Amino acid sequence: MKNILPVYLFLMLVFLSSCHRPERHLVISKIRSTAQLATTETVIDKIVIGDKSRRLFGIINVSNAEFVAYTQAIVKTGIDLTKLRKNDVRISNNTIEIEFPAVEVLDFSFPFDSFRIDPILSDDDIFNRIDVVDQEFYYRKAEMDIRNNLEYMGIKEQTEENTRKMMESLLKNLGYEEIYISFSDSGKFVNKVNLKITD
Repeated sequence: MKNILPVYLFLMLVFLSSCHRPERHLVISKIRSTAQLATTETVIDKIVIGDKSRRLFGIINVSNAEFVAYTQAIVKTGIDLTKLRKNDVRISNNTIEIEFPAVEVLDFSFPFDSFRIDPILSDDDIFNRIDVVDQEFYYRKAEMDIRNNLEYMGIKEQTEENTRKMMESLLKNLGYEEIYISFSDSGKFVNKVNLKITD
């Protein structure tokens, strides 16, 4: 898991730094102009294990084929600043309080070229082979498994911490002495995707 600071963040810093403790509507418009702020990139390694049985009359196990592969997902998380509303920012003298939109997955990449089959651990039986269709099934199943477990990996909490640190540093440079940052608990962390997996 690593922090990322895209080029547009530097642009936002320049815009905000050009004003000394700007008014609330200026703060909101400058922050919202950044659109999506990704503060965390997580690389998830996944081992894919599958097997395929061939049965005679649906009862007697004739042969087994085993399949092992390695794959990787790249997940970028952050906040969609276009969802920031005027009531989410409160300014009083040197104090600023911001409630950011909920942290969410901004980009989920699961490149097929990262899917590597282990020829040593994979075992095809002469009468029962794992073909491309089977591999596609295991690949999609691995993606669904990663997606379904993202919210339990601590990524959301880490992204909130990264965003809080970055915004506190930025707002201190603008002259704010008391900074309170929170995140909305409404909104989905990751959108559900139906990959139509059937056994």
